[in-house]
Amino acid sequence: MNRLDQCLFDDLFVRSLPQETATNPGATVPHPVLHALHSPVLPTPVRSPRLVAWSDPAAALLGVSRPDQETGAEAEILGGNRVTESMRPFATCYGGHQFGHWAGQLGDGRAMSLGSLNGWEVQLKGAGMTPYSRRADGRAVMRSSIREFLCSEAMHALGVPTTRALCLVATGSPVLRDMFYDGHPAPEPGAICTRLSHSFLRFGHFELPAQRGDLELLRKLVDFTRTTYFPEHATSEEWFAEICRRTAAMVIEWLRVGFVHGVMNTDNMSILGLTIDYGPYGWLDSYEPSFTPNTTDQSGRYAYGRQGSVALWNLDCLAAALEPVVQSTEALEAGLRVYAEEFNHGYPLMMAQKLGLRRSDEASLEQTVRLLSEGEVDPTRFFRRLGQLELAAPVEEWGRRLADTFYTPPPQGRLSDWLTAYRDAAAAQGVSEAERRATCLERNPRIIPRNFLVQEVIEQAEGGSFEPIGRMLQALQRPYDEATDEYDRLRPEEARHAPGCSQLSCSS
Repeated sequence: MNRLDQCLFDDLFVRSLPQETATNPGATVPHPVLHALHSPVLPTPVRSPRLVAWSDPAAALLGVSRPDQETGAEAEILGGNRVTESMRPFATCYGGHQFGHWAGQLGDGRAMSLGSLNGWEVQLKGAGMTPYSRRADGRAVMRSSIREFLCSEAMHALGVPTTRALCLVATGSPVLRDMFYDGHPAPEPGAICTRLSHSFLRFGHFELPAQRGDLELLRKLVDFTRTTYFPEHATSEEWFAEICRRTAAMVIEWLRVGFVHGVMNTDNMSILGLTIDYGPYGWLDSYEPSFTPNTTDQSGRYAYGRQGSVALWNLDCLAAALEPVVQSTEALEAGLRVYAEEFNHGYPLMMAQKLGLRRSDEASLEQTVRLLSEGEVDPTRFFRRLGQLELAAPVEEWGRRLADTFYTPPPQGRLSDWLTAYRDAAAAQGVSEAERRATCLERNPRIIPRNFLVQEVIEQAEGGSFEPIGRMLQALQRPYDEATDEYDRLRPEEARHAPGCSQLSCSS
């Protein structure tokens, strides 16, 4: 394992794709960036960088060791106060559809990449202004940085495709934020989250040159992406179909664990099929397909139950952007069909597996959704408990054991009706008790980074206590274990509508 300040960073992205010509790499005046996919930038130094959280599994991907101290060379680098000789920091240029409308040029407004280690791009989120910051300051607050750090690593442990997070740096510099855009800005502690991915390319990177008619730039980006990250897919048509397949798999995994992204704009969709940009995300505390944690999303466009259809809409936008260089409408339409087929097959199968079954049974699935919807149940606790109950146990036993998974009990008789259908489905499929229970426990986590639990950690960190971040991280890295009870709790009633627990904005 190497010290971060002794590592040699690779500049693959910078040397492979057109960069904006800039005589001053630190220039941050927002402006249109044409015929280029990235701009040279420099992090803006902070007052007193301090490492307050670190992920050893993420560090192992880079081959770097845990720092010996909180304020050494690593804190200086990851806090933006030092750039080593092999780093060529850059911010990328992209556009996107936001809430269904074309938003024009967006870009990395508060993120910049230092380069790559072991094939992993190292990116600082909250390190200062870039040419894409528009009217913002390029900074991030402690609360949003903690949320991204914990959720990135939790999602990986849960088995969900995701970008990763290496560490958190408290900057010692306050950041002014209006959390709910209601005209009441206030200073908050600042932080920087270091995140990792093989690539941070988004659908919007392809949309912007297509919208501008810059086909030469678009073609270079397509060729680079396909050959670098999809070498096994020889043609652009195969490549697009693989993007669709990965996107379907990702969204199905979101639905499996009860995750709601909150802002599925095309600029927040990874070309690698990874969960990216943990902003106003949330988790299902109770089973509500219409739930969205994003206060900006008044129409519920990005609600839990709509994520599958929104992903297809976003892929259609990507297909439209690629059409001028792929020049095969039929191939792109075939890719979109791949998404539909993968999702329409994979979602019912995933739900069957959560029940410990081998295949989807329409009747039992329909009754399960009705039970969850009418009873106001915590789906994480409910499905996990299925793997701890004996199918042959009396209905009364099931009622007692499942009681603490419900906020409000289901209508009388609903549980017994559901259990009868569930037993019939298991018997019809020849599922043994051991197989059913093993599948339930494998596919249903015991703990997730629940909204109110993360908010508790945030409030402690804002008060100067950072140890709870590391303690929660350790638990979230083992989400299927039975070892801990600290994070296996129902949402308290006071957190139902509390800021940070169920109500979040895009600045969260």
